[in-house]
Parts: sequence; structure tokens; C-alpha cells
Amino acid sequence: MSFLTLDLNLLRVFDAVMTEQNLTRAAGHLAMTQPAVSNAIKRLRESLGDELLIRTAYGVKPTPRAEALWPAVRQALAALEAAVMPETFDVSKAQATFRLAMADATAALWLPSLVRSIEKEAQGVNIRMVPLTTREPRPMLLRGDIDLAVGFFPGVAAQLSYETGSPIRHERLYSGEYVAVMRKNHPLAQGKLELDDYCKANHLLVSFSGRAHGLVDEALAQVGRERRILLTVNQFFTAGRVVANSDLVTVLPKHLIASTGAADALVWRELPFQLPAVHLDMLWHERDGRSPAHRWLRKNLEQMSAAAQKTLPQASEANVKMEKIA
Repeated sequence: MSFLTLDLNLLRVFDAVMTEQNLTRAAGHLAMTQPAVSNAIKRLRESLGDELLIRTAYGVKPTPRAEALWPAVRQALAALEAAVMPETFDVSKAQATFRLAMADATAALWLPSLVRSIEKEAQGVNIRMVPLTTREPRPMLLRGDIDLAVGFFPGVAAQLSYETGSPIRHERLYSGEYVAVMRKNHPLAQGKLELDDYCKANHLLVSFSGRAHGLVDEALAQVGRERRILLTVNQFFTAGRVVANSDLVTVLPKHLIASTGAADALVWRELPFQLPAVHLDMLWHERDGRSPAHRWLRKNLEQMSAAAQKTLPQASEANVKMEKIA
């Protein structure tokens, strides 16, 4: 093959298929028919002497040659797009609707600031919230069900940090810690929380799936201990209300206590064992990464996250008195 005879339009099709991981969705993005996209990929295969994309039950899977080629193709196309179509984005004139997936507590903290920003400078932007019921939002992004996911996705973030060729992009918004949370007059609310007392208590677990096992149970198993999970709920708001009116103990990210709606009735204690940090990550699809409106949305979430961290309650190992989260 000679580069001089290569049809560069085929690279646009290749980029769209790699981005969407699906021929039909790529065809819709390119305003082409699915057979036309298939034919373009066939011609590129013949030119490059590689299968490039292998059909699967869920779309297409790139070959190693395709994964190695795509970053260079994507970078070149982005540079050409920037040169040919310089950005003239005016957020005040933007008309866009974004579908966001967040847990209820995250939405309670972030949405008020986002709405104020929209009302002030982007009155043509609309937000549609989608329930986040999984720690694996990539299928929702790949299908185009949502435009952005914000939450704690430990397995996904770790995989994306070293994975190449994925169309999913991510950015860390916040890193914090887990704490034990209970009602203000709970018997364990005074003084340092000991491991024996923690394990003897009845517990509430926030679980999107309803499965009564989580990070805390894994940490306890490592030291030969266990706890009784009396109740699982799938909302942080519900967790706060139940714990504030019972003797149950729960574990929450410290920055989400205020979003339970019961913060005045709750106190938190340092956990008597180690847990990994809790991270708030933002995930989106490559197809949306170049959109000026989408970049404006992500920038706003970055700024809101930075502002929120300045107001979060800070832990103090020396202070073992009862603490109220305001």
C-alpha cells in the first residue's frame, strides 16, 4: 500500500467506528448507511492488510493493529478539525441537553451549583438526570444513554488509567475518606470508635444492587472480623434518614453526609480499620469530548468540585468528642 493512494475518508470512518465500538452507531454519527460504513472498513482492511475490527455480540472489537493506529488517527483528525473549524463557542447562545448519571447524594451536592451556573450564563442548556445504579457506567456511555457519569467507579478508573484504545475518558474530581456515621445520641457516638464495638453494632449498607457485602466487609474479613448488615438501601438520602432515627451504623464518604438531609441529627467517627480512599470521578465518551458545550459542562463540574472541597468538614484524629456535621 502507498499512502498516496490511501483514501483518507476511510480514516474518518475508522475513527467513528473505534469511538462508537459499533457500526450502526458510527453510521448514525457519520450520516451514512451501515452498509456504507461496512464497505469503508472493508476497503481500509484491504489497504492496511489487517482485520482491524472483529465483530462481537455487542459490536466490534479492535485488533492490536487498530488499537495502535487509532491514537495517531484521532490526534490527526482533531488537529485538522481545529484548523478547518476554529472554535467560536458562545455559551450564552448554546442549545444543548445533557443526560447525567449520578447517585442521589452526589446530585444533591452538585446540581444546585450547576443550575445556578446554567441560569446565569447558559440558559439554553438543559439537564436530564438518569439513575446511577451501577459502579460500571461504561455500557451506558457506549450506548449513548448518557453524556456524563459522576461517581465512585474504582474498578473502571483503575482500568482506564493503564488501558489504551478505550473511547471512555475520565477525570478525577475529588478524593476523600469514609467515616462511620450514626445518630447524635448513639451509644457509640462518644469517644473513639473501637473495632469490637463497631462489629457488635447493627449496620446499614448503601448498595445499588442490594447485595449485602461491600468494601467494609472485605476490610473486616482481612482482620478476621465481620458485621451484621441489618438493612441495605440504594440511596444515601434514605440511609441518612434511617440512621438518624435508629441505632444502625453506616459508612459514608464524609463529603456526602451533608447531602443526606439529616446532617444535623448525625455524627461521624473515624473508622477503627483502614479503607481505601473514596474518589469522585467523571466519565464521558470520546464522541462528546470535542463538543464545546460538553467541555463547558465538564469545566463547571471541575470548578464546583474545587469549591466544594474548601467547605468539606475536616477529620481530626485528636478530637474524640462528639462531632456535628453542619
